[in-house]
Amino acid sequence: MMKIRKATEAIEAGRTVLGLELGSTRIKAVLLDTEARTLASGSYGWENALEHGVWTYALDDVWRGVQAAYESVAKNVGDTYHVKLTKIGAVGVSAMMHGYLAFDRDGKLLAPFRTWRNNITGEAAEKLSELFRFHIPQRWSVAHIEQALLNKEEHTKDIAFLTTLAGYVHWQLTGEKVLGVGDASGMFPIDATTGTYREDFLEKFNELPEAKAMPWKLKGLLPEALPAGQPAGHLTEAGAKLLDPTGGLAAGALAAPPEGDAGTGMVSTNAVRKRTGNISVGTSAFSMHVLEHDLAQPHRDIDIVTTPDGAPVAMVHVNNCSSDINAWAGLFGAFAKAAGLDLAPDKLYGLLFEQVSTADKDAGGLMNYACLSGENITDVAAGRPLFLRAPHSRFTLANFMLAQLLSAFAPLAIGMQALKDEHVAMDSLVAQGGLFRTPIVAQQVLADMLGVPITVMASAGEGGPWGMGVLALYTLLSTEGETRPLADFLDEEIFRDTEATRREPTVAGEKGAAVFTAAYEKALDLERAAGKALEDRK
Repeated sequence: MMKIRKATEAIEAGRTVLGLELGSTRIKAVLLDTEARTLASGSYGWENALEHGVWTYALDDVWRGVQAAYESVAKNVGDTYHVKLTKIGAVGVSAMMHGYLAFDRDGKLLAPFRTWRNNITGEAAEKLSELFRFHIPQRWSVAHIEQALLNKEEHTKDIAFLTTLAGYVHWQLTGEKVLGVGDASGMFPIDATTGTYREDFLEKFNELPEAKAMPWKLKGLLPEALPAGQPAGHLTEAGAKLLDPTGGLAAGALAAPPEGDAGTGMVSTNAVRKRTGNISVGTSAFSMHVLEHDLAQPHRDIDIVTTPDGAPVAMVHVNNCSSDINAWAGLFGAFAKAAGLDLAPDKLYGLLFEQVSTADKDAGGLMNYACLSGENITDVAAGRPLFLRAPHSRFTLANFMLAQLLSAFAPLAIGMQALKDEHVAMDSLVAQGGLFRTPIVAQQVLADMLGVPITVMASAGEGGPWGMGVLALYTLLSTEGETRPLADFLDEEIFRDTEATRREPTVAGEKGAAVFTAAYEKALDLERAAGKALEDRK
């Protein structure tokens, strides 16, 4: 009763923060108190679409989802605390990093949103990587704009603002064209000493003939990069109406710098200090490693980004992870329903994952490719989920489910090999994502696949929006006198009593994962050929 009363008082006083995250399959919102406890939450399901060869989301769907998630939070508040949600102290927006959202001077979208999932900027990424002597991935915003220039796309001359999905939503809510430095580092390389875009690289870009022909300079198109804790505007009247079309929410909430999902993943796993790291798994997957020193050389599979407070991070990103598992789970769920069993998702995944305990450690010779889209790490241009077995493979449900998990993590393990070659410290990694809602199973498979201890916190299934809420709280408290660095704030205030489980890799599991990965790499030509041979019919 005391907790309910205290939460009610915080809500009525506006001493709360709202964290929003636009993920690849769900838009989620959480309302936190000033001790980072979740008071209410809401979500909205959505999916990207492949339109004319481009993975995209419609901007109308962005607002439909944001409003639905906020409405769920407001309803949750009313049902639980019997008060109306009319004001909040701070708000923060997070979303999928990278991509291409280009607007003209009137705020008109010039081309459909091109998400991180697109492998359509290979020429530009290679050209810029050579020009900068710094790895530029295909999904980065600078690769997208350079490819548009190389393609001589008509709209490029009219660009006045280039941003990410989080930057776009924040702009509409606050009127501010800014971005958290972590998200900004996935648009264009950041200078770790200044916390801003690298001036030497900007000058080199502007000297490209295709860029010289434009009426703009790249720096003028990019949002201002801000570190965690710095105010990034306030919720405007129009922004409040965008969140809550009923008009019940007041304007004025302080806004945190908008961040990418990688940044919120680091915050929600307490991995912003040097020698810490985390892994986020979902539709895509990525590992983040806060660096003690610069890498010896650029690597094709390693992106250099930053923490939300600007520290250099080695990021390994893969485009595909859990989508194929989700598709198979849906198939098994449909069969169960046909047999008269209506299984809730957690029960269904639990039953399937629990089979792995009796599997052969190498998945019995079964092979799976979980590529719904292309995959840069493995040079797969067009994804086609593919399951294979040989005549003497041990085709059991247990081996099938282990093959699904191993294949979901295999591209990440392949990409992370360069970090091991660079002797990047990986004492332990904190993992988060929906696959870890079933205890132990996916966590152990990941530890065996990477050969690194894996820790999962109690909140592993829902980290992103909560992590953005924590950043919003840090911004709010910073304006009220909080002076600790972000890493100390997280250690001393947010995670001091956190429950977590740690799984060490096993000798047998590592050996089996190595056998599977070797077979996976050997047969990759089959996956590449499938993308060419099998037409994708909408």
